[in-house]
Amino acid sequence: MRSKKMVYWAFLIPAVVIILIIIIVKLDTADNYISRAMASKAMALALTDKDGCLSSQKENGSHLSARMQEDWSAKYIDYLLEQGLLEEGTVTEDDYASSALTYGEAAFAAEQVSKGLSQALGVSRKKYNKPMPKEAWWLFYPSFLKAADKEQEVKEVDLLLYGTPDNVKEAAPWTAYTSEGIMGFEGLSMDSHIDREIRVLARNGEMIHLTEEVSEDVVYRNVWLAAGERDKMNLYIGTIIREFPLAKEVEEQESGVLADISLSRGKIKKLSLKTDTIEGKVLAVRDDSIEIEGYGEVRLDKDFKVYKTYGVVKEQKKKDILVGYNLEKFVVADKKICAALLVKSFSAKNIRVLIMDKGFSSIFHDQVILKADTPLTVEYGDSAERIEAGSELVIKKDDERLSKGRITVEPEDRQKGIKVLSVSRQQGTPEYFGCFEISRESKGLLLLNEVDVEDYLTRVVPSEMPSSYEVEALKAQAVCARTYAYRQIQANAYSQYGAHVDDSTNYQVYNNIESNERTDLAVKETDGEMVFYGDTPAETYYFSTSCGYSTDGTIWGADIKDVPYLKGISLTEGGGTDDLTTNEAFVPFIQGQGTKNYDSGYSMYRWSTTVTNKKLAEKIDGIGTIQALFVTERGTGGIAKTVKVVGSDGEKVLKGQTQIRNTLGAPELVYKKNDGSTMTDWSSLPSAFIAVDETARDEEKGTRTFTIWGGGYGHGVGMSQNGAQQMAKEGKTYKDILSFFYSGIEVRELTE
Repeated sequence: MRSKKMVYWAFLIPAVVIILIIIIVKLDTADNYISRAMASKAMALALTDKDGCLSSQKENGSHLSARMQEDWSAKYIDYLLEQGLLEEGTVTEDDYASSALTYGEAAFAAEQVSKGLSQALGVSRKKYNKPMPKEAWWLFYPSFLKAADKEQEVKEVDLLLYGTPDNVKEAAPWTAYTSEGIMGFEGLSMDSHIDREIRVLARNGEMIHLTEEVSEDVVYRNVWLAAGERDKMNLYIGTIIREFPLAKEVEEQESGVLADISLSRGKIKKLSLKTDTIEGKVLAVRDDSIEIEGYGEVRLDKDFKVYKTYGVVKEQKKKDILVGYNLEKFVVADKKICAALLVKSFSAKNIRVLIMDKGFSSIFHDQVILKADTPLTVEYGDSAERIEAGSELVIKKDDERLSKGRITVEPEDRQKGIKVLSVSRQQGTPEYFGCFEISRESKGLLLLNEVDVEDYLTRVVPSEMPSSYEVEALKAQAVCARTYAYRQIQANAYSQYGAHVDDSTNYQVYNNIESNERTDLAVKETDGEMVFYGDTPAETYYFSTSCGYSTDGTIWGADIKDVPYLKGISLTEGGGTDDLTTNEAFVPFIQGQGTKNYDSGYSMYRWSTTVTNKKLAEKIDGIGTIQALFVTERGTGGIAKTVKVVGSDGEKVLKGQTQIRNTLGAPELVYKKNDGSTMTDWSSLPSAFIAVDETARDEEKGTRTFTIWGGGYGHGVGMSQNGAQQMAKEGKTYKDILSFFYSGIEVRELTE
């Protein structure tokens, strides 16, 4: 009996092995061919990017069956059909995408891209209907790219793959988290390559082909590790959190630690903790270094990271390191900063302002001259000197003291200001509270005033709104200015120079006009208050005068859902909106007076001017003699969004209020205001709430004169300052005013 069993197994085992070999060979053979889905994606992304395929499908509709449209490859196949790279009528079966691409189909597509390209495939009649192996396809693909002239668009990229939907629960389908950022990988199998270094072909963040796995050993440098739950530790990398078995050295760290973590085949091989830190006020954030008070300029590690380590831990950006504040600890190793750890929440207490030169034309100065009625302490490097009260401190570009870095200047009596004799403003010689920093750049000297935000506002409010205005209007202005300043500090636009803003109309005009008791009172009585939409400080744009309507936040390209509080409204009791987006509705409105509203009593409520085609030709060339102007698109409130300029040899379209105002305006134009007075010497139109018509013509001289009817002064978004003044005159409070101009907001102090 036993011998019979042995004979049975002796025959059975070889038979099973043979069957398995046959199955494996068949599966391997089937898997060896490039699918139409993957080939379509590769061809489509050789010609355009993923967004281009989606846009084409949206514009032209789909050619595929309902079931096929559900497949990830549908947009690529549809794009190729639109471009004629797939033969009409060939995409009929629901399993088309998953089936193998034939040599003939590849040859047809190749010929559409470039005549004769199919010869690179060497397709014989016998092979024409044969499936094309993956290897053959990817050997041919570089030739396809070259013929499509897209070799620079599709790039080979080496990266570390650390997340897919397989190990990141919140990940969207086909989303890969990599050292090169978040990427797509539709159609590819990537899960087995997590924690590997791989090489891929990609275009605009979408992987096309996995060329090879470069290494199964990876090092994640400068990552944040912290103890998690159930003997696990969290690794914060990019925008995701990975879990690994808790290491003892990490468990010993109270709140977390920076480390280099080495992995082999996804398992931790080595942990190198980095625990040395420095801290101090950040003076400047540059491309490859950070200047820190007490340490000078410290270079950044090539894998420099920023982590928010309080509250919800997450990786941040370098732009989130605020100059002028001490909110971080900096982890250092080998004399370089490996990471900035944000350890405190931000509360806008001080602001750093670049003081521009005499004519607000540049942030750079040839020399700086300071003077005060109190002694000044001047520090540079390890040295310090005292400038007596009433004496001048003169700093020129070649000043030896600047060789030791930035010079700081502080008044002995902080209640007294420092005069800047080397610049002039509308008030004359300006005086500033706080301290100054002077640094040298290749283009000249930078003069930076660091000042308490509330002191800053006492110099902003009178420079932005007449101090004679009603106190409630001034208070509304103060709250707007404070909110705007808060957002600008966070925006950190001048971080490479160590500043947040400058003192010109690029941000808020600062210290152009002296402060006084009324504006100081407005700032004091609203101390700390800002405009919030939900928990976020709002974009509190403001402007001088409306035409009776404001416009919404989309004029600068914003999505209205991102700034829902910036709605275009009628400046009448209760607000409301009317449709003025057509010429038929807006032209009679702007040429007349409209309904009485909060701005209708001000001189800039209506204005008009004339301009000739000769004058316009100084800024608009290449279209011959200018013959006509048309407003072709209007936004909320009737603001002009596009203006067509028609010439004898062509046309040009002016887009956006900035281009429209700058192109149609000129200093020579004379404007007649609503009160009958005139003004001139304005380089741009007062606003883009305009209507245009030809009102005179001289055929002999070839001159055409266009009349521009306009209303308001400024961009028209947010709060009208004159509208706020009128509302205050009628008994409205500053909170009433702000709630009128910014929909759905709350006025309150910042809560940490």
